[in-house]
Amino acid sequence: MDLSHHKISVHLSEQEIIRRTAEIGAAITKKFKGESVFLVVILKGSIFFATDLAKRIELPMTMDFMTVSSYGSGTESSGNVQIKKDLEHSIEGENVIIVEDIIDSGNTLSRLIPMLKERNPKSMTLCTLLDKPDRRVAKEVVVDYTGFVIPDKFVVGYGLDYDQRYRNLPYVGFVEDI
Repeated sequence: MDLSHHKISVHLSEQEIIRRTAEIGAAITKKFKGESVFLVVILKGSIFFATDLAKRIELPMTMDFMTVSSYGSGTESSGNVQIKKDLEHSIEGENVIIVEDIIDSGNTLSRLIPMLKERNPKSMTLCTLLDKPDRRVAKEVVVDYTGFVIPDKFVVGYGLDYDQRYRNLPYVGFVEDI
């Protein structure tokens, strides 16, 4: 991969991410023991985390995908949330776990969570790989499972992108020159 366009420093190694994902998977397995879960995976960024997480949850599971955007090609949320792809399956009566790559302002989830609650899930849990609580604007967004709390710096890798680039990096890195 050509990284000559930007200087990227490793913040979280692939091994650190996998270890923490296994811990979250074990916690979810324990919480929902004897039940099934329904992962609502928010595309595109969370796909790497979601697939690793799903492999570590030892319960019956269903997965479906949504595309929700508030970024476009910029580095900060525009505040304008768009549902580009909705779920194909009903979540009524399900133990829903929303899987995100990163939560910063919380604006996207402050719109998405109430919409999903209207669909009558049995329970709703929020799980994210990365959390930037210092940037939280939507204080009502409560994260149940967090991989890592990170500082207010722009990150790429492990599914996170900068203008659709760098998703395939096996680590999470800070972009130093944006």
